[in-house]
Amino acid sequence: MSDERGFVSPEPVETFADAFAALPMGNLLGLAHEGSPGAVDRALGTPPIERTLADFAALVSPAAGERLEDLAEASHELTVARFGRTMHMYAPLYLSNECLTTCVYCGFARELPIARATLTPERTLEEARWLLRQGFRSILLLTGEHERLTGVEFLRERIELLAREVPSIAIEVQVWSEDEYRRLARAGCDAVVVYQETYDPETYGAVHLAGRKRRYLWRLLGPERAARAGMRRVGIGALLGLHHDWRAEALAMATHARFLMTRYWRTQVTVSVPRIRPSASGFQPRDPIDDRSLVQLVCALRLLLPDAGIVLSSREPAALRDGMFRVGITHASAGSHTEPGGYERPHEATEQFEVADLRSPAEVAASLLALGYEPVWEDWAIPSPATEAMLAGLHKDRP
Repeated sequence: MSDERGFVSPEPVETFADAFAALPMGNLLGLAHEGSPGAVDRALGTPPIERTLADFAALVSPAAGERLEDLAEASHELTVARFGRTMHMYAPLYLSNECLTTCVYCGFARELPIARATLTPERTLEEARWLLRQGFRSILLLTGEHERLTGVEFLRERIELLAREVPSIAIEVQVWSEDEYRRLARAGCDAVVVYQETYDPETYGAVHLAGRKRRYLWRLLGPERAARAGMRRVGIGALLGLHHDWRAEALAMATHARFLMTRYWRTQVTVSVPRIRPSASGFQPRDPIDDRSLVQLVCALRLLLPDAGIVLSSREPAALRDGMFRVGITHASAGSHTEPGGYERPHEATEQFEVADLRSPAEVAASLLALGYEPVWEDWAIPSPATEAMLAGLHKDRP
């Protein structure tokens, strides 16, 4: 399209916000809450590449919940076909619990009288080296939302420091602009995780009372900015228990993942299904999602998104995690601490939330092996900085 001066304007770019607004949510929610056994049969019998959001809605319905064993078997078979019997292992490393945001469910909320700390470069290396000794090669960096103390420059410095020794670095922090994500990618960051927390705007406003995190749309489009900035992997998710209807959150997550996988096909997409855990906030979910429904959700996500990674953290208890590892999970944490410095010097700062699976990394790995799965400690799809430098040199020398 051009104006009278001959200037050509670019075609409008559809964002996930546009796609989400156009979603026939009323119809899909109707299927999710009242789907018939026949709809479940059709969804299970449809080839993965042909499954639709309507099929997904049927798969999260109460009728599908009565067929949980069938869903689990189909999800297991599809996961093994796509990913083999492997589990990608990662560990969270909290750099700071300083925060200027008030999230009613978070143990780091700014009003809470908690013990706060921000790791120095030396302490950061101590924590990372402890994790490396346990076998981890993929580390997820986390902070509270404090732009002055843990802003882009702070993250860039920590990423550059760790990239000398850690092959794969991801971040789960406040959301940034595309240019800022590019800076972090150049420093050595491979992946960005942005949980929308809740996709319902009204609920979002009710649980985010102050701070920059109140900007719903800015957060919603964060994964797209990260993908455009060249991040190799982008993770999304909803904090289950904030919104009263987990099926509505499931539909939003599934739509978001499919959107990202279609528009940004060079970027790996992972989906996480965290549930609210006890924390210093004292927040209690009004309508918690039960264990069976959580398993059903994971199976439905796998059947709609055969090539997406599905993440299960140490929020969940050991027995439940061991069962879920066999029905669709591809990425798992182990031995996690959610307070800054918690690996080398536990209990000096307040944790973000309580973990439920208290097993060591070695114990989780042993359990996976007993289940017939191989723990994968390094993401071979993401070259280490040293490997990238070597490859760059090879390409440079070619005529």
